Amino acid sequence: MERTSAPPVAWVESPLQLIGAAEWAAAHDRKVPIAGRLTAQMSETADELIARGASFGATEPYLGIPWKLLSAHHHWLVGDGFSGQFRLAATVLRPRRITFLDDGANAAAFAGVLLGIDAYARPGVAERGLTTRVAPFARDQILGRALAGRVAFFTAFDFGAERSSGLADLGIRIERHRFEWTRRTARPFDAPRGRVMLGSARPVDGRMPLREYLAWVEVEASRGPLIYLPHRREPAALLDAVRKIPGVTVRQLKLPVELVLAGATQPIEIISLPSSTTTTLPLVLQGTGAMVRPRHDAPGVAR
Repeated sequence: MERTSAPPVAWVESPLQLIGAAEWAAAHDRKVPIAGRLTAQMSETADELIARGASFGATEPYLGIPWKLLSAHHHWLVGDGFSGQFRLAATVLRPRRITFLDDGANAAAFAGVLLGIDAYARPGVAERGLTTRVAPFARDQILGRALAGRVAFFTAFDFGAERSSGLADLGIRIERHRFEWTRRTARPFDAPRGRVMLGSARPVDGRMPLREYLAWVEVEASRGPLIYLPHRREPAALLDAVRKIPGVTVRQLKLPVELVLAGATQPIEIISLPSSTTTTLPLVLQGTGAMVRPRHDAPGVAR
């Protein structure tokens, strides 16, 4: 018999995934232990969520696969279905229930993998080795659990009618949330001039030349003073260059923007390059009068 009273464990690798775990715990009134990968902002985000009353159990940092912790729980809340470590762990340990949390827009892409629309590979990455070899076994494991009604997505993203219907046919549930807990527990955030720019990892990842990125910041700052919230992977040298641009105030809070901006005390204009925040922030800021403006026409952004 399945141990339905046992708590799930959340295996998360990014701040947004950690927020998803807090939202799931609040929505289901469950205390969830956390296995968190040691990446940028994770410790700060975990501390902030706990301070706000997130229903977390023991919170343990990991660099690899937390084999012992995973084997002790039949239900996994998984932040990254594309992870090679997840594929291997799922194949070996065979969890009885899996709920996938948001990993940015990759949640919808992973739905395509389960539907057989796309290959089991992280979008835009050429995979090889063990990660590739265990992919079909992990997918079979997930789909087998889906047949028993034991796979779900807990997401803020809309997968579209066709994918949603296809997942339902596989036995996979989609449970939507709108960052209700995040908004309810928000701390005040003040932006005196009403303009906030979100930093991006595009120049760090080589997807946008640095000079074009800085030119974009300069153009927006020329339209009026703004607060710049850095991306968690922006290096110090890049931030130093941003600080030199007239009209820009860098506010380095070391927390994901969903947590920071949820407490906006007045309507704000949010300027960003295209990213998953185009979906998350309108939900977080619902009813505040905020305007999210992704700049698809910024220099260096592919059309």
